[in-house]
Amino acid sequence: MTVNELHNLDLEPSDTPYSIKALRNYVLFSTIESKEVACLLQEHICVSLDYLSKLDIEYDVVFLNTISYEKLYNKVLEKKADKEMSEIQNEHSEQTFEEDDLSIVDFLKNSSDILTSEESAPIIKFVNSIFYQALKKNSSDIHIEMHEYKAEIRYRIDGVLSKHIELDSKIMSLVISRIKVISNLDISEKRVPQDGRTQIKLSGKTLDIRVSILPTFYGERVVMRILMQSESIAALDELGFDDSIIDKFSKLLKNSHGMILVTGPTGSGKSTTLHSVLKQLETKEKNIITIEDPVEYKSDKINQIQVNQKVGLTFANGLRSILRQDPDIIMVGEIRDTETAKIAIQSALTGHLVFSTLHTNSAVSTVTRLIDMGVEKFLISSSLLGVLAQRLIRVLCDECKEEDTLAESYLKEYGINTDVVIYKSCGCEKCNYTGYRGRKALGEFFEFDKDVKESLRDEVDDEILLRIATKKGMIPINEQLKEMLIYGKTSLDEVIRVGLK
Repeated sequence: MTVNELHNLDLEPSDTPYSIKALRNYVLFSTIESKEVACLLQEHICVSLDYLSKLDIEYDVVFLNTISYEKLYNKVLEKKADKEMSEIQNEHSEQTFEEDDLSIVDFLKNSSDILTSEESAPIIKFVNSIFYQALKKNSSDIHIEMHEYKAEIRYRIDGVLSKHIELDSKIMSLVISRIKVISNLDISEKRVPQDGRTQIKLSGKTLDIRVSILPTFYGERVVMRILMQSESIAALDELGFDDSIIDKFSKLLKNSHGMILVTGPTGSGKSTTLHSVLKQLETKEKNIITIEDPVEYKSDKINQIQVNQKVGLTFANGLRSILRQDPDIIMVGEIRDTETAKIAIQSALTGHLVFSTLHTNSAVSTVTRLIDMGVEKFLISSSLLGVLAQRLIRVLCDECKEEDTLAESYLKEYGINTDVVIYKSCGCEKCNYTGYRGRKALGEFFEFDKDVKESLRDEVDDEILLRIATKKGMIPINEQLKEMLIYGKTSLDEVIRVGLK
């Protein structure tokens, strides 16, 4: 049996305690390179074969390297966790628990990998299942909402909230208390908002969770943002942008100074794009410093500063301090005010490569937005290298999409040929009954060349800049949304949600 065959096994964990332990012991995870190593492993082989002899299965003993072993082991743990956590959720849907049954000592017991915790209290195991299911479904946020008699948990998947489970409000109060404990928040305080952070281990990986608790009429509402490690970010050419945009953007990254902005609404992937760029630029020869609110992707290779309004550490103040740290590359999480904008531009003019985000609807409107914030036009033309505006749009599931005759009657309003066939989402097992499978990144790149800088000498508006940009080959996001609709890649509802005009 080869390593690839082992990876493709459809393993079902046994109810006996030997199933996981035997697999962990008899599948050795060190490559034998010498006789000395083989001798050291001899004792482990004997123990492994003892476990193997007690099982009614016949598998060949295979030597794996560390990475192959970890993949196989984590796959078995996930199979086991799927079964256990589905049983836990079923139990919680039918039972209620008294708060006295679960002490704080019980809450604090669980600090290991959530897939390997076997002796946890019911509420602890249920909270673990919430995290596990969120990560398995590639959720970015977990919402816990309290109503008069019931409470529900919803996951934000591909930018849209979907219901996960509904529970009795008394049970959910215990769940929220557990979340407060692991986030170092005050469990007795239910009158004011609280913010905290926690960490979980899943399949050997440590993930940061940002927790926000807000008191509402029927109880506390919890939103947890799953913050990934920088190692999990895809490369710039893997984010889904067109090759032309990647080529233009990559050329700008070779500059030693200047400012590059990424714009778009909340949840459009701006932070992911910037961290992907930083991942590409990070080397031992460069000093990269970021200031963010919050730090969404932790990295060991760049210096990251967390904004703290309570002690006066704002974007502007932090950026001033960064300039005294001899940086080569600076990333500002967001330009929110005039002061931050001016300091960022001054940083770009004084020999630093600056990246930041801005909330605008298009790439060309970034210029007028900066002018409205009080930045002089000559400073913009001298410092700004380019602007990338982006959106994330859900792609229809090819297995279940159907023609949408109702939507086709509205095509004329959006300037689309009425003969085009439009599809709608339906939902099937393949797409988890959402009707969509994954998201695609759409972007428009506005490069600041000589013609654009010349136009800034006179009065400009978005229309003038858009004409200049389209003449140079920029395809507006609005046109890209129409193309996806025409080619049956997404639905009319989705392009309207994203921003079709």
